[in-house]
Amino acid sequence: MEEVMQRKMYRPRTALEGVRYQDPATLERYVTQGVLPEQSLAAALREAFEKHADRMALLSPEGNISYRELDDLTDRFGASLLKMSARPLDRVVMQCGNCNELLIAFFGCLKADLIPICALQAFRRHEISYLANLAAARIHLVQGDDPKFDDVAFAEEMQSVAPGLSIVVQARGEQRGIAQTLWSMIAGMPRDEARTYLWGVDHDPYQAAVFQLSGGTTGVPKIIPRFQNEYLLNMRLVGAWNRYTQDDVLFMPTPLMHNMNMVCFFGPILLTGGAVVVCPDIAEPTLRQAIRDYDPTWYGLAGPIYSRIAEELVAARPDVKLKRKLTAPKNASGLSTALGSPCYHIFGMTEGVIMFAREGDPRYVLDESVGRPVCEWDEVKIVEPGTEDEVPDGEVGEALFRGPYTIRGYYRSEEQDVHRFTADGFYRSGDLMKAEVIEGQRYFFFRGRTKDVVDRGGEKINAEELENLINRHPAVLASAVVGMPDPVYGERVCAFVVPRLTGATIGLSALTAFLEQEGVAKFKWPERIENVSEFPVTASGKLSKVLLRNGLIERLQAEQSASNVSNG
Repeated sequence: MEEVMQRKMYRPRTALEGVRYQDPATLERYVTQGVLPEQSLAAALREAFEKHADRMALLSPEGNISYRELDDLTDRFGASLLKMSARPLDRVVMQCGNCNELLIAFFGCLKADLIPICALQAFRRHEISYLANLAAARIHLVQGDDPKFDDVAFAEEMQSVAPGLSIVVQARGEQRGIAQTLWSMIAGMPRDEARTYLWGVDHDPYQAAVFQLSGGTTGVPKIIPRFQNEYLLNMRLVGAWNRYTQDDVLFMPTPLMHNMNMVCFFGPILLTGGAVVVCPDIAEPTLRQAIRDYDPTWYGLAGPIYSRIAEELVAARPDVKLKRKLTAPKNASGLSTALGSPCYHIFGMTEGVIMFAREGDPRYVLDESVGRPVCEWDEVKIVEPGTEDEVPDGEVGEALFRGPYTIRGYYRSEEQDVHRFTADGFYRSGDLMKAEVIEGQRYFFFRGRTKDVVDRGGEKINAEELENLINRHPAVLASAVVGMPDPVYGERVCAFVVPRLTGATIGLSALTAFLEQEGVAKFKWPERIENVSEFPVTASGKLSKVLLRNGLIERLQAEQSASNVSNG
């Protein structure tokens, strides 16, 4: 009897509505060429946890956790969610600060094939209601012991505006209200029973694993589906590029749910068998003590982190400095000189492509470039902004990206994506770059953004979204949001406001109180307000944020000079 071979299908077994998958032909090419693995991220993590069972995975002042313990705790938490009626591919809003419990919950969700929505702890009604309803989320994980905000009460409030959120879990603290606590759920789930629940979970390598979030360049954050095998590929590529080993200890205290931390740092470190330092806060004493206690080998220097640990790093012995490696988005040369350890630039986006400079690159590259993509299959075009016309190497243009781990579309955003992607699948990044070929390699140099965003310590704040919210204030006629330079965060938000009544002014406290009432995350609030009668315009009559920002910088410099004189 002749055997009929069924052709292998390179597509998810279940297509989620609103998720844009790679086309099967492209997936087949990536898989058959050995680029994309046919393994899920969840399966690879389980293998790593078992392989490194006797090593430490999480190092924290609140308690260290071995890989064996992490494997057990995540099994039991994931199974307990399934027992509570969660079903594979249900979405989970993760809204918790950095702590061991957050990682236990995150990996538990992956094992149960639940899809984490990587929200920020600072999000409020405006953001959470939108995301939960858009993604039809069923579970809301909150921290539970935040001294500044009753997030359990907030989760209960969210059920009235996002009724799909039927399960509330608090990661820490004494049980309150309708929430189930993470630790009670784990305690109530024996290991054997947990394995029974998880045994039937079939992880599809082509299915969405995580819903990451964009910085929000056209409104509230957009959802970015990242998939099991491509997210695994991304982590493995970074691990190999940076040569992570099981002896490495990571210090990257930015939010763990950020894509950069997940895919470039704690994800590949844990796949490799290294250890991750988990700091429950970023207060200077906490960070400095963690460095002393755990002697990290890899550091991420972003936002306000550098200024809080610089003195500790400078004080280290020469041999300790030599074994450290640092990453930063800019000023690698200056950081290397100041701290006595090699520093490498990083560039990346939640939508996909990751670039690093690394050991062995020419000095000019290490000092000035963001390196090159970690995958040889990553495709980069530098074009005239808003077009598909490529510019020669050496000229600045907009960077377009395509590759095995770069998305083909945002979640439930097909109509808008026509303007965000080229017809042949390149993602329009909005980032300005130039390319140079140096010693036979093509390297990339970041030169700013075409997008209207403020980058506050790594958090992207969409100007248009914030302007629309400010314009709701009854005393505001119009507003314009720009970034003002800041030595710690890079940029902070300044709002230029035209009051509705001639001669009136609007105070910063009144505006921020209004935004708080509107349920807007605090990190988006303006930290300076400028009352103006009108906005400067370009020759074509359009509002000029360049002129607004230049005038603001001049005022800031004048204020600083006056302060120096008065203090002199």
